Amino acid sequence: MGYLNNQIGYPNDILTSRAIIKKDNYAIIPPNGVVCNIIPGFTDCNVTILSTPKLGASFVDYLVTLQNEGGNMAGFGGGKIECFVYVIEGSMIAYSDNEEHNLTQGGYLYCPAGVTMRFKNNNKGQPSKLFLYKRVYEPTEGHKAHVVCSNVNNLPKINYEGMHNVHLQDLLPKDLGFDMNMHILTFQPGASHGYIETHYQEHGAYILSGAGMYNLDNDWVPVKKEDYIFMASYALQAGYAVGDQEFSYIYSKDCNRDIEL
Repeated sequence: MGYLNNQIGYPNDILTSRAIIKKDNYAIIPPNGVVCNIIPGFTDCNVTILSTPKLGASFVDYLVTLQNEGGNMAGFGGGKIECFVYVIEGSMIAYSDNEEHNLTQGGYLYCPAGVTMRFKNNNKGQPSKLFLYKRVYEPTEGHKAHVVCSNVNNLPKINYEGMHNVHLQDLLPKDLGFDMNMHILTFQPGASHGYIETHYQEHGAYILSGAGMYNLDNDWVPVKKEDYIFMASYALQAGYAVGDQEFSYIYSKDCNRDIEL
């Protein structure tokens, strides 16, 4: 099953997996089966690497569990790298260069290129779970990104494309200084996208609650809380909620830039 649920050692059944990996197209990565990575700078952390350029992404996503006083105080991002962290569970102290931020569940911090992020657990000895992202920033003349720190509980829920039972939250400004955004999309039970999307932008999505069916390149795949989805450029995509709970996920999107030839 894997380290996340502490089911390791001898199996008691045949080996199976819900994971689907189609490089440069799409991927479903459930929590069962992922491994713990040792990465310089991360101390007392369990780190799972999700999307990477080897999968076909222009970014890297991680699932990080901070143990005890664990974190990354050596520095994450900086230079040409922009980065983003979202607190799924627990609480932590984060820094954008020397500015301190206290983040609880639903809290997030974006650091633009040139600003180094650092963070450590602040959950009274209990673990904290993070969704972490990095990407090479694409500058554009006359515009610049800036540090953003907030909590999703402070953000409005917008009716997604006019639908009252699908809500969107924009975590970053709609500003040309930003070459990406993070969103949370929430479907009420039975709600769906209005159509199957086909577009240039790529996504990395972590499911925060509920369950759904997702169309990925016209394959309908069941997904649920704690699954991760990668959607490459032009991968067909749409979803709908199943069951009696909200189906919600946080996802990245590249935006605000023309195509380089």
